[in-house]
Amino acid sequence: MHVFATGGSGLTGPAIVAELVAAGHTVTGLARSDTAAARLESLGATPHRGSLEDLDSLRSGAEAADGVLHMAFGGDFADPDDMMRRDRTAIETLGQALEHSGKPFVSTSGTLVMAAGRKSAEKDEPDPAGIAGFRIPGERACLGFAAQGVRASVVRLAPTVHGPGDYGFIGMLVATARTTGMSAYVGDGTNRWPAVHRLDAASLFRLALEKAPAGSVLHGVAESGVTLKSIAETIARALDLPAVSLTPDEAAAHFASPFMATVYGLDAPVSSSYTQELLGWSPTHPTLLDDLEHGDYFATPIS
Repeated sequence: MHVFATGGSGLTGPAIVAELVAAGHTVTGLARSDTAAARLESLGATPHRGSLEDLDSLRSGAEAADGVLHMAFGGDFADPDDMMRRDRTAIETLGQALEHSGKPFVSTSGTLVMAAGRKSAEKDEPDPAGIAGFRIPGERACLGFAAQGVRASVVRLAPTVHGPGDYGFIGMLVATARTTGMSAYVGDGTNRWPAVHRLDAASLFRLALEKAPAGSVLHGVAESGVTLKSIAETIARALDLPAVSLTPDEAAAHFASPFMATVYGLDAPVSSSYTQELLGWSPTHPTLLDDLEHGDYFATPIS
């Protein structure tokens, strides 16, 4: 299969591109810079110059492919409405290029679109009022193409996609602990986060492209809920620092953002049982705490 991919040179994207190439697929990746193009070439993919705002480039890339994988998402988190509009417009452009073709179109979202405080499954409704509600219009735009002759599906990734070189939420926790001299969690720290290893996520995206039925919502989650206290305590041991409970107000100052304090205090477990059964996906790579214990999260920072 010839796959056109956006976001293939980001943090998670390279593992997915490498997975597709290793499985015998041909990948053309959207590249907005020389650095991105070089990264894609090093993975065995062909760069396609353009950006999410360049709709003609998106359209031509999708039209030339046997399937589309949309992973790119960007903008200013201070303006989520603009991020939502950019993502939805890109998805609509890609999907329209595939209408009535029967080709696969896999778009990316996050499990934080689900209601907090309970374990959510793939067929549960997302929460428009939730912290990641701005991702829902993109999900709906993609899934809408299932009625237009496109094998459209959405993969919701866990907020923590861990692995070497992770600079996401867990990498930020480690960096904040180094800076502040303590590893913090909010309240009693029993709030739960789902997690998935980057290589397990890569195999899920490949399976979704190869065989996910039209209209599928999939959860890229290997662990349904790791407590933030256990994450903070693992970081504390590795850095020989205290693990400290903070109130929400204290957390806002500690993490330098009320938004980040809310994120780290969120209880957001989800299930991936349906996804695993539907696609035969079986995560096999290290858990988040194993990765924290034995991965590269505590390598000496480059000054």
